[in-house]
Amino acid sequence: MEQRVLGRTGRRVGVVGLGAWQIGGDWGEVSEADALATIHAAIDAGVDFIDTADVYGDGRSERLIGRVLKERPGLTVATKMGRRVAQTPEVYTLENFRSWIDRSRANLGVDTIDLVQLHCPPSPVYDDDRVFDALDTLVAEGAIRAYGVSVETCAEALRAIERPGVATVQIILNMFRLKPLEEVLPAAEKAGVGIIARVPLASGLLTGKFGPRSVFAEDDHRTFNRRGEAFDVGETFSGVEYGVGLQAVERLRPLVPEGMTMAQFALRWILDQSGVSVVIPGARNPEQARANAAAAGFPRLSPEVHAAVRTVYDELIRPQVHHRW
Repeated sequence: MEQRVLGRTGRRVGVVGLGAWQIGGDWGEVSEADALATIHAAIDAGVDFIDTADVYGDGRSERLIGRVLKERPGLTVATKMGRRVAQTPEVYTLENFRSWIDRSRANLGVDTIDLVQLHCPPSPVYDDDRVFDALDTLVAEGAIRAYGVSVETCAEALRAIERPGVATVQIILNMFRLKPLEEVLPAAEKAGVGIIARVPLASGLLTGKFGPRSVFAEDDHRTFNRRGEAFDVGETFSGVEYGVGLQAVERLRPLVPEGMTMAQFALRWILDQSGVSVVIPGARNPEQARANAAAAGFPRLSPEVHAAVRTVYDELIRPQVHHRW
């Protein structure tokens, strides 16, 4: 698999990673056996970067990854912290960071975590020098090798990129979320900050497998967070109204090159964007993990296809999301 430098971490990682939210929770039931088989299948297919968070299944995702790490060394694992407590700027302290990271280190079974990301923190956190001083302290102490920020908005991403210690920015980037292409990716590339592209398939909409009558489990965020009831609505279907998303998918479907699935097409589109370090699609089973990894092996999409994707965005998606994130 093609390798790219993961920002200021200096590490090289495969361009398609594995997002481990689905094997933790909020996506319907995924058995332990299926979760472990999915992780192994991804690694067998060339994936060497896994992204998780302490809040995914209240540590379940981290613990499952930790079990795999004992058997499959050499992976780069990123986790996130901060969403297990009330979201107020005051909780972002060195003392709390140490406590949260110690828990994640235990879950993962490692002494030093490769990359720790603030998990979509409150906006004032980005301007608090003490927060980033605390993260620098944790690097100096050897608890973490590097740190980054997972953001909701482009404005937050730009503020994070200005911080000299921030190694990576994780942001929603897909064919339904083009705004990061305007300023965020160029700024990150100029600063040497890695871009981790999350929600690449718009919560599955861009797989082309859903329809108006599709039903999701009660414990799936695509059921309980459609209006942002539990967390930022932009995390569910990229903030796009479900019916509009389905219309856009039908406009995009004829653009998919022969031999590719629609999901692979959506992932390849992201990989074509200058400045992207790694894309982190989730997977519920080994077949999905292998198919996602295979997207890295397809050639770049043509300029005509990229232009057509932008037209669909401009006509259907832009009015819903561009001004919000």
